[in-house]
Amino acid sequence: MIENTILVRVCEIKQITEQVKEFSFVPVDQFNLPAFSGGSHINTYVNAGNEMICRPYSIIEHSLIDNTYKIAIHLSTESKGGSEYWHIHVKEGDQLQISYPKNHFPLSKRAKHHVFYAAGIGITPFISMMKDLKSQNKSFELHYTSSTNKGCAYYDFLIEEYGDKTSFYFTKEINPKRLNVETLLDHSIGTHVYFCGPNRFISQFNEAAYAFGYPKSSVHMEIFTPRIVPDTKAFEVKLSNGTTKQVPIDKTLLDVLLDEGINIPYSCRVGRCGSCEVNVIDGQVDHQDFLLDDEQRKSNKMILTCVSRAKSHQIVLEL
Repeated sequence: MIENTILVRVCEIKQITEQVKEFSFVPVDQFNLPAFSGGSHINTYVNAGNEMICRPYSIIEHSLIDNTYKIAIHLSTESKGGSEYWHIHVKEGDQLQISYPKNHFPLSKRAKHHVFYAAGIGITPFISMMKDLKSQNKSFELHYTSSTNKGCAYYDFLIEEYGDKTSFYFTKEINPKRLNVETLLDHSIGTHVYFCGPNRFISQFNEAAYAFGYPKSSVHMEIFTPRIVPDTKAFEVKLSNGTTKQVPIDKTLLDVLLDEGINIPYSCRVGRCGSCEVNVIDGQVDHQDFLLDDEQRKSNKMILTCVSRAKSHQIVLEL
């Protein structure tokens, strides 16, 4: 853990739906939790036996009165330890470290109208974003899809606070309704669209937005899980001082570098923010990020170490 953190205590846990729990934190010391802008998240650090589990979660709410942050965590059927550990083991009174708020998913200041597209737990960043827009009397709307009404996180809250701005799509109710990409065609010029949910959902709507002619600057997405890369292979990384290390199938290049004590910055761990970018001296890069454009990828001069790997047997980095 190389970033500055805040020691907090879990002061309340609420069961929002069968698969979603809400966790509230207060600082252990006499410390005012920092303010943040809509769309921000924190990295959470939980000790799970011999393993430190680091996961990013959107901040849903910051109560100035109670000096608390709130996050919501969906119990994933494909959990690699993060959501499962939180749901089963984390209890009220437990202490953990969290990062200071970060925002890789900010609201556009140029948008004439903001449209949010959420699937499942992808609703979480939009709650704080809509609160900011409402306080500024800005124009926005929400399209939210979930399997059922009962499984829809924060349904009652959204009806009460933003009922006139929200459209729900429940795919497994008696009269199912699906959220289709053609909805993107309903928005006027100057609209910015924001996507959050499973990677497949984000990719589908992201690609459709570009196909429908949205400028890249008007399309925004929040991703908390890296792409699933089939047939991942081990490779060797060589540093500029001549040191070589193996990067196994089950570890990222970033993790190997951190294990070696190399103080490399990082944040999102999904290939979106660019914090962990390193210059490449030699070797072919298998780019798996969401940040670099086609020209940057073809140049083969940089790699986002949190998600990308080597196509070649060895890659040489300027470290």
